[in-house]
Amino acid sequence: MIDEQTDKPRSSFWKELPILLGVAILVAVLVRAFVLQTFFIPSPSMENTLKIDDRVLVNKLVYDFRSPHRGEVIVFRAPVEWAGTDDEDFIKRVIGVGGDHVVCCDEQDRLVINGQPLDEPYIFSMDGRRDKPADQAFDITVPKGRLWVMGDHRSASGDSLEHWQQSGQDIMAATIDEDEVVGRAFTVFWPVDRAKWLSVPEQYDSIPNS
Repeated sequence: MIDEQTDKPRSSFWKELPILLGVAILVAVLVRAFVLQTFFIPSPSMENTLKIDDRVLVNKLVYDFRSPHRGEVIVFRAPVEWAGTDDEDFIKRVIGVGGDHVVCCDEQDRLVINGQPLDEPYIFSMDGRRDKPADQAFDITVPKGRLWVMGDHRSASGDSLEHWQQSGQDIMAATIDEDEVVGRAFTVFWPVDRAKWLSVPEQYDSIPNS
C-alpha cells in the first residue's frame, strides 16, 4: 500500500512536467515580447554611462502609456540610413522631444533646450578631458512625434547630430519616430560590479516644455 500511494504523485508529476515547462516557456516568451528584454552594449557610444558588453534591462511596456521623456536612455530600431540595415537596435539618450528647440551652445558650452541651459554630468570624460556637448553649432526644433537623441560619448556616437550633418540638415533624417522606440533602458544588471539604475539626471527637471 505504501508503494502504491507514493507511485501516484510521482506519476502525476511526470505527466504534468511538460505542461509546466510549456507554461514557463510561454510566460518567458510573452514577457520578452511585451514587458522586459535584455540588451548588451556593443559600442562605446554611451560611455561612461554604459560600457561595451554591459547588459541592460529594457522596459518595453512603459511607452504604451506615455511618450519618452528627456534624459531617458532608450532602445530604438535604427533607420536604415543610420544602421545600413532594417533590423538593428540602437541605444541613446533622449535630449529633445517633439516641439523642443535645441541649440548648441551657450557661452559656457552647454546645450540650450527651450531657452534653458542643460548641464550634462554624464558626458564622456577621461583623464580630466571631457567631450564637448557637440562638435559643431546647431539650432533645431524637434518635429512632433519625433526625438532628438545623442550618445553620452559625443565624440564616438552616431546619433541625431551626426545624421543632421550628413543629411544636409534634414531634421526628419536626424530624428527618431517615437513608434520606432523599443523601450526604456532602466538598469544595468551585468557585470555585477557595474549594476545601477539608469535614472533621469536631475538637471532635466528645470527644462521647460516647448
